[in-house]
This record gives sequence, C-alpha cells and structure tokens, in this order.
Amino acid sequence: MVLCVVVSWGIAFFEYVVQVPANRIGNEVMTVAQLKILQEAISLIVFIPFSFYVLNEKITWDYLWACLCILGAVFFIFRAKFNA
Repeated sequence: MVLCVVVSWGIAFFEYVVQVPANRIGNEVMTVAQLKILQEAISLIVFIPFSFYVLNEKITWDYLWACLCILGAVFFIFRAKFNA
C-alpha cells in the first residue's frame, strides 16, 4: 500500500517537475490555452506507457483515436505559429 502511494506520488512529481518550469517559461511565449493543451499532451505521454507497463492495461484503438484528437488540438492551437 505504501509503495503504491510512493510510486504514484513519484509519477505525479515527475510530471509536475516537467510541467511547471515549462509553464513558467512558456507563459512568456504561449497563451494559456496553448499551455493547457500542451499539458494534456504531456499527461498522455506519461500516462499511456504507465498504464500499459505498470497497470497491464491493453492498448486499444480508442487510445489511438484519443491521441489523434489531442494531436489535432495541439495542431489547431499552435496553427498560427506553424504558418509563421
């Protein structure tokens, strides 16, 4: 039980360590909406491998479609920067 808590907090801490500096730096060059979409993409990048390897969850087509939706959101929120 204690190990589960420590591991889950460790994962959350790693994600927080990556996101907070990115948000502080990113706030100077990105909008709040861009930062939020980027945060969701980072969360999926961390969560999907964890759920596959640690929780032994099967990766289904729904994961692919969800990832494509998030990639679409990233594209559309940053589209103006892609065209510049």
